Amino acid sequence: MQSILKLIRWKNLLLIVLTQLLIKYALFEPFGIDITLNGFGFSLLIIATVCIAAAGNIINDIHDVEIDLVNKPNKVIVGKHISEKTASNLFIMFNVIGVGLGFYLANLVGRNGLFSVFVIVSALLYVYATYLKGILIIGNLVISALVALSIIIVGLFDLLPVITENNQETQLTMFKILLDYSLFAFAINFLRELTKDMEDIDGDYKAGLNTLPIAIGRERTSKVIFALSLIPIAATIYYTVTYLYKQEIAVGYFLVAIIAPLVYVSIKSFSADSKKEYHYISNMLKFILLTGVLSLLLYPFILK
Repeated sequence: MQSILKLIRWKNLLLIVLTQLLIKYALFEPFGIDITLNGFGFSLLIIATVCIAAAGNIINDIHDVEIDLVNKPNKVIVGKHISEKTASNLFIMFNVIGVGLGFYLANLVGRNGLFSVFVIVSALLYVYATYLKGILIIGNLVISALVALSIIIVGLFDLLPVITENNQETQLTMFKILLDYSLFAFAINFLRELTKDMEDIDGDYKAGLNTLPIAIGRERTSKVIFALSLIPIAATIYYTVTYLYKQEIAVGYFLVAIIAPLVYVSIKSFSADSKKEYHYISNMLKFILLTGVLSLLLYPFILK
């Protein structure tokens, strides 16, 4: 069981669960927003999202065995603790559950077209693991977009089906907040993907992948990461000054828990030159994703 939990990246899946729960119960519920899904339906949405994400993690591990044997030999699961056949069966099982629940949910909310979201995400995760990961920048962009989609999908299923002329303004306001958070998640995860490429350059090179560090070198990629890290810093400062300036608690939280760590990561990325440092930066970016998600708890005070 422990090996399976590691295989599906349970900590990352918990972050998805936490994010979607906070959107529902810290952002939507306190303001009496018109919603589509009851507790049962929303639980199915979380399970469907998590199952497809777990399947993506599994297929990625299956195809990364050669790379992981170089980059992190002590953490290889497929072929050591779980057979490739078992991992493949788990991949199929999680996909079937996720896509099946997606079909049920799309019909439940009366928007059959939304079923395609689950099919496309499932397919993209497979194509990412088998092909896109080795293409310069494209793989990084795709996986970051899918992380952002795990936020937007809550709005698609919970807000979109009940939009009317009367509530359109309120619903769109919530959508805009979700979009802001999805863009933040996209930016932070993209930085993390590039940082992980720096960390995993040896195995990626051996496997013939064309990541940014392999294409332009470590030093130049460090400078690219540094430059790109300035974008979420500037965007978060703008967001804080524009929308939160009257809320001292919110401003303090964003400064201490999000902006300061981002500035720290930016400085560290400029001078980092070892695998250990890149691993530390990657973990810091994951921490920033968590603090960003937890800021949703402030909205009952921000929008009161």
